[in-house]
Parts: sequence; C-alpha cells; structure tokens
Amino acid sequence: MLEPYKYKEKLEAGCDEAGRGCIAGPVFASAVILPKDFHHPLLNDSKQISKKARETLRTIIEREAISWSVAKINPKEIDQINILNASFKAMHKAIGKLQMVPEILLIDGNRFNQYKDLPFECIIKGDGKYLSIAAASVLAKTYRDDYMEKLHEEYPVYQWAKNKGFPTKIHRAAIRKYGSSPLHRSSFRLL
Repeated sequence: MLEPYKYKEKLEAGCDEAGRGCIAGPVFASAVILPKDFHHPLLNDSKQISKKARETLRTIIEREAISWSVAKINPKEIDQINILNASFKAMHKAIGKLQMVPEILLIDGNRFNQYKDLPFECIIKGDGKYLSIAAASVLAKTYRDDYMEKLHEEYPVYQWAKNKGFPTKIHRAAIRKYGSSPLHRSSFRLL
C-alpha cells in the first residue's frame, strides 16, 4: 500500500520520468501535487499496472490533482547533455510548469540536481512508495506512450507503437535493415 504523503504539513510534489532506457524518442517527466486525502486503489508504479489502468488513472489524476504537469526533452538534446541530465532537465521543466510552488519535491530515484531553492528528497523506488510519485510516473508514462504511438505513424518500420522506443530485438533489427531515424538517440548503443 502506497503512502499518501511523506510530510503531512508540507505541499509535496512527486516527480518521475519515463523513457530513460529507450534508444529512440524523448524522455518525459511529470510533477504532481495531490490532495493529502487522495486515494485510488489502482494507483501504483506505472510499470506495475496495466495500460488500461494507467489510462483510467491519468484522467483521475488530471482531474483531482491540486496541480500537475508533463514535460519532455528531445533526442537531440539528450545526445548533447546525456540522458541523466536530460531526465533532470525534463523534471525541472515539469516542476516549473506547476501552477503552484511546492514546499518539497519527492524525486523517484537516487540522484537529482536541485531546482531553484526547493528542498528535495530522492527516494529509491519512490513510485512504489508514495502516491504523488506514482501519479507522476503514470502521467509521464502515458504521455510518452501516446507520443511514441504518434511517432510510429511516421516511422512504422521501428514498431514504436509496441516497443515505445525500447531496444527490443524487432526494433534493433529494423535499425540494422533501415538505418536509424532522426528520433534515435545517436549517443546510445543502437545495435
């Protein structure tokens, strides 16, 4: 069971990213501030729940969150600044788009670059511990998946509608056969 918050008296924003391990497409991040009494039995780390559950939760989170946002960093910039820095930058953009300033950030993972003067805590596997981080993981993943499905229409040979840009056998076979696209991350090992 996920915890509703870490600090009862503070306005917390949970932050997470999606697409770090992909070889194509942007990295997405989300920041979510939930009401302290928010609860939904389906909400968990986005990797642990079905696509249908994620879609259901996305609508609920967007409707019931105090504030939420999603941001992305494109492959070209990922190649310039590296994926870790791109993940931090996407989170910074998402935090900056929130309609209110949180008092503390709960970051999924073990590293983060401070955003402005906001205090933060890194929480390993935080998307499986706190509702706000789980909500951010759901938004980041659903927005990224939707984006990759749209890109699939432009580049169907890579099967992005199925693999979402992850380095599957079919994806790598397509790169071998057709070469890479402008949306592949050239700093990653594509083959």
